[in-house]
Amino acid sequence: MAKNLPIETPSLNTIGQGTTIIGDVITNGDVRIDGQINGKLQSSGRVIVGTTGQIEGEIECRNGDLSGLINANIKVTELLILKASVKLTGNISTGKLAVEPGAEFTGHCSMESQQNVPTK
Repeated sequence: MAKNLPIETPSLNTIGQGTTIIGDVITNGDVRIDGQINGKLQSSGRVIVGTTGQIEGEIECRNGDLSGLINANIKVTELLILKASVKLTGNISTGKLAVEPGAEFTGHCSMESQQNVPTK
């Protein structure tokens, strides 16, 4: 008899509005921020910051979809989307960048494809 193996789905972590985390957050799954993080946010998946979300520190992830208030340096290996409601202060390093009209960004941006990034 064949065993039915459960299908693994990446986890979705949520930091809700009214929640503040002081310190580093590290996850292998996707994360949605509607609250506040003061520290480093590191995800091997997607980071979504909602309109009420606030981040002060650093962000490292594969993909990012940002709204809200962000004061952070950001490293995204694939695609970073700056939504119209984002107010971002910090430097960006990303593979691809999409900026909606109305997004506010103060800082520097460098774009490199993964093929051009030297490995350690």
